[in-house]
Amino acid sequence: MPAVSKGDGMRGLAVFISDIRNCKSKEAEIKRINKELANIRSKFKGDKALDGYSKKKYVCKLLFIFLLGHDIDFGHMEAVNLLSSNKYTEKQIGYLFISVLVNSNSELIRLINNAIKNDLSSRNPTFMCLALHCIANVGSREMAEAFASEIPRILVAGDTMDSVKQSAALCLLRLYKTSPDLVLMGEWTSRVVHLLNDQHMGVVTAAISLITCLSQKNPDEFKTCVSLAVSRLSRIVSSASTDLQDYTYYFVPAPWLSCKLLRLLQCYPPPEDGAVKGRLVECLETILNKAQEPPKSKKVQHSNAKNAILFEAISLIIHYDSEPNLLVRACNQLGQFLQHRETNLRYLALESMCTLASSEFSHEAVKTHIETVINALKTERDVSVRQRAADLLYAMCDRSNAKQIVAEMLSYLETADYSIREEMVLKVAILAEKYAVDYSWYVDTILNLIRIAGDYVSEEVWYRVIQIVINRDDVQGYAAKTVFEALQAPACHENMVKVGGYILGEFGNLIAGDPRSSPLVQFNLLHSKFHLCSVPTRALLLSAYIKFINLFPETKATIQEVLRCDSQIRNSDVELQQRAVEYLKLSSIASTDVLATVLEEMPPFPERESSILAKLKKKKGPGAVSVTELEDSKREGGELNGGGDRGQDTATMAASNASTPSPSADLLGIRSTAPLGAAPASAGSLLVDVFSEAGPTAPSAAVNDDGFLRDLEQPTETSDSLLVEGSGDLEFVCKNNGVLFENQLLQIGIKSEYRQNLGRMYLFYGNKTSVQFASFTTTVSCPGELQSQLNVQTKPVEPLVEGGAQIQQVLNIECLTDFSDAPLLNIKFRYGGALQNLTLKLPVTINKFFQPTEMTSHDFFQRWKQLSQPQQEAQKIFKANNSMDTEVLKAKLLGLGTALLDNVDPNPENYVCAGVIQTKSQQVGCLLRLEPNAQAQVQHTDSPERVSHNYSSIPNFLHYLSPYSVNI
Repeated sequence: MPAVSKGDGMRGLAVFISDIRNCKSKEAEIKRINKELANIRSKFKGDKALDGYSKKKYVCKLLFIFLLGHDIDFGHMEAVNLLSSNKYTEKQIGYLFISVLVNSNSELIRLINNAIKNDLSSRNPTFMCLALHCIANVGSREMAEAFASEIPRILVAGDTMDSVKQSAALCLLRLYKTSPDLVLMGEWTSRVVHLLNDQHMGVVTAAISLITCLSQKNPDEFKTCVSLAVSRLSRIVSSASTDLQDYTYYFVPAPWLSCKLLRLLQCYPPPEDGAVKGRLVECLETILNKAQEPPKSKKVQHSNAKNAILFEAISLIIHYDSEPNLLVRACNQLGQFLQHRETNLRYLALESMCTLASSEFSHEAVKTHIETVINALKTERDVSVRQRAADLLYAMCDRSNAKQIVAEMLSYLETADYSIREEMVLKVAILAEKYAVDYSWYVDTILNLIRIAGDYVSEEVWYRVIQIVINRDDVQGYAAKTVFEALQAPACHENMVKVGGYILGEFGNLIAGDPRSSPLVQFNLLHSKFHLCSVPTRALLLSAYIKFINLFPETKATIQEVLRCDSQIRNSDVELQQRAVEYLKLSSIASTDVLATVLEEMPPFPERESSILAKLKKKKGPGAVSVTELEDSKREGGELNGGGDRGQDTATMAASNASTPSPSADLLGIRSTAPLGAAPASAGSLLVDVFSEAGPTAPSAAVNDDGFLRDLEQPTETSDSLLVEGSGDLEFVCKNNGVLFENQLLQIGIKSEYRQNLGRMYLFYGNKTSVQFASFTTTVSCPGELQSQLNVQTKPVEPLVEGGAQIQQVLNIECLTDFSDAPLLNIKFRYGGALQNLTLKLPVTINKFFQPTEMTSHDFFQRWKQLSQPQQEAQKIFKANNSMDTEVLKAKLLGLGTALLDNVDPNPENYVCAGVIQTKSQQVGCLLRLEPNAQAQVQHTDSPERVSHNYSSIPNFLHYLSPYSVNI
C-alpha cells in the first residue's frame, strides 16, 4: 500500500470528530452537525474549485456523519469525482463513500462503473484491488452485469499480481452469491480450478472459497478439482510447521486452507481413481494421528486450529461412509472429547457421533461410549450439550440397549430442562414402540411417560399407544390392569384419564373378574376424574360410559342416572349435551343386540407410519432424525407400527405404510383421501401423495394422469442419473394443483394461483428417501422467444434436502404478451454421490391468464360475426374415444378459465364460453364454441379472437379435457 503523505492527516476532520465527542447533549451534537453540513454544502456549491485534498476531507466528514445515523443527501458526485484521482488516499475515500452510501439504483452507477472499468484496466494493482473491493461491497446486479465477464479474465491472467488475484476471487464469489445466473465460468473453469496449484497460498485460500461455492451448484464442471485438492491437502498435511512459515498458525500449517480443502471434498463422492483415493485416505489418517500427538503449544489458538482440521476431516470421513477403519478411528477420537474440559468440544463430539451412529461401520463403536453419554445427560450444566447427549442416545439405540436407554431418558425427564422435554417425550415414545419385544414393557413405558411429563405428551403419543393396544390381543388385559392402577393415584394427569377411559371402555371386561376392579369400581374411578377434566376429555369419558353399558349391563342404571342429571343434558357445551342426550336415549330404547352391534369393540387400526415420528421430525426440523431412524430400522429389522413379525415381507410393509397418509405430509393443506388404485409408496418413503386433485400415481418415474411429463424414459443401470429429461404434456391445463412429477427418489407437487396477468406458483420438492439430497439446485428458464413473452422470478431453495423432508419454492409469473411455449424447470442434486438431473416443463399455459366474461346471447353472436377474418378464427374437429359426460365437460371448460355461458347457443347440446386473456401489453377477448356430435363421437371447436395472435392454440387445450382421448 502506498505510503501516506504528511498532508493526509486531515486536521479539519480530526477537529470535527473531537467537537462531536465533546458535545454534552444530543441537541448540541445535531447543532454541530448541521453547522458542518451547511459549511460542506457551501464549499461544494462555491465558485472556487476544490482540490483533491479538500474534497477528500469533506467527503470523509459526510461519511462520518452518516455513520452517526444522519441522512446524507448530497456529496455523492464529489465522491465519484475522487475515483478519477491518481492519489491512493483520495481514490480510497471515494470508493469507501460509494461502498457505504451509494444505492444500487442510483443514477450515478453508470459513472461509477466507468471509473471502476478504468481502474481495472489500469494494471495498477492497488487501484485494481480498490475497484474489486468496491464491486464486492456493493454487489448489485448492475455491477454483476457490467463486470461478471471481466473479473474471471483478471483472475486467471498470468500477469495479474497475487494480491489482485485474491481480491478477484473473493469479488467473483460475492457476485456469484448475489447473481448466480450472471456469473458464467464457461471457458475459465479449468483455469480457475488450476488456481489450486498456485504458488501463493493466499491465492489458493481465496480461490478455494470460490471453487467450493461453484462446485455446490455445478459439481460436474468442477470435478477435476478433487485430485488437485487432494494433492494440495497432502502437501500441507505432510509438511512441518516450519515449511509454511508465512501460513503457520501456532504450529499448525495453513489451518484455514486445510479446512476449506476438506470442505470442498465433501461436495463430491469418494474419488474413483485408486491413487487419489489412497492419497486422501493417507491424509485423513495423518490428521487423526496428529490429533493424538502431544500439543506443541499450551495456547488455546493452537488447539482450536488443530481441532478445526480434525473435525472437518471427521466430517469428510462421515460423508464418504466407505472406510470402516477411518470411521472407527474417528469414533474413538470423538470419544476422547466426550470428557474434555472444553464445553464446545464436548458439544461438537456429541453432534458428530450422532451422525456416526447411523453408519453400519461405526454404530457398534459408538455404542461403547453409552455410559459416558448417559453421564453427560445427567451432569452437564449446559442444556445444549444435554440435548445433544439425548440425541446421541436416541441415535445409538437398538434392541440390545433399548431398555437401558429408555430407562435413563425417563429418569432424566423428571429433572430435564423444560425447553427439551417435549422432544425427549417424543423420542422415548418412538424408541419404546420401535424396539418393544414385550409390549407390556411398552405400555408401562408410555404410562410412566404420561405420569412424569404429562403436560408434554402430545396427542400423537397417547393416540399411538391406544392403536397398538387395540391391534395386539396379547397386551389388552395387561394394559387395562395397568391403566386401572395408574388411575388410582390422587393426582392423575388428564392424558392418563384419556388413555384410561379409552382402554377401560374397550377392554375393562378383561379385568372385571377381580373384585378390586369390578365394573362399578371401574366406573366410579373414571367418574371421579370427570369434573376435573376439559370438555374433550369429558366427551371421551361419556363415550366410555355408554361402552360400559354394553360391557356391563349391571351398570346401566347408575350410568343412566349420570347421563340424566342436569349437568349433562343441560350442559352449556353443545357437544357434551348432545352426547349425553343421545347416549341416554340409545341406552333406553335400543335392544341388547342393537346396543352390542352399535357399541362393538373397535376394529384393529390399519398399520401405518408412526405419527409420533412425524411429530418429532416437525419438532426438530426437516430430516433431523430420519436418516438415523431409518438406518437403525433397516439394521435391526424394527418397525414403527407395533404390529407384524420382524421378518415381514418388504412388499407387505410398503403396502401397510402406504395405507394411511403421514400426518406430517400434508404441507399444502389440500389433502383428500387417497385415490383408489394409488401406487403404494416404497418401504422407506416418508412421503405420500398429498395433493387433493391428484389422481392415481404411476409406480414408474412418469406421472401419467396428473403429471406434466409422459412417456419418460427409464434410466439404464449404468446411467449416472436416475432422473432423465421427459417430454412435456398438457395435463394441468384445467387445474392448478397436483403432482407434477414423481419417481422413486423425488416427488414434485405444484399449487398455483393466477389473477389477471400475474401468477404465483408454489413448487414442493419432497425427498422420498431416507438419505440427504446434497447440492440441490433448481433453475427456471424461458427458452427462445419466451424470454420476452413471460417473466418468471424465482426464489432460491435450500441446497440440502434432508431425508423425508419437503421444501418449498415460490415462482412469480408475469404474462407480458401471448406465448405458446412453457418455461423449463431444471433440477440437479446429488443422491448417494451420484448426480441426478431432471428437466421438465412447468404447466404455465396461456389460458391461465383468462378472465371469465359474462355475455348475453345477442352480444355473443354479434361479436362472433364481427370476428370473421381468417386470422381471427381457429377450428378443430376431434374424436372422443370415450362417452361424453356433460358434467365432466362443463367442469373442464370452467377449469380452462373461461365463463361457461348458459342459454346462449340455440342448440342446447353446444357449449359456449367467453373470456379475456390478460397480458401486460394488451387484453385479448376470446369466444369459444364446442359442438358435440354424440352419434359420431366427434366434437367441433371454433374459437375466434379479437386480434390475430397465437391464441389459435386454445382449441388444442380441449384435446386434454378428460375423459377424451383425441386424435387430431
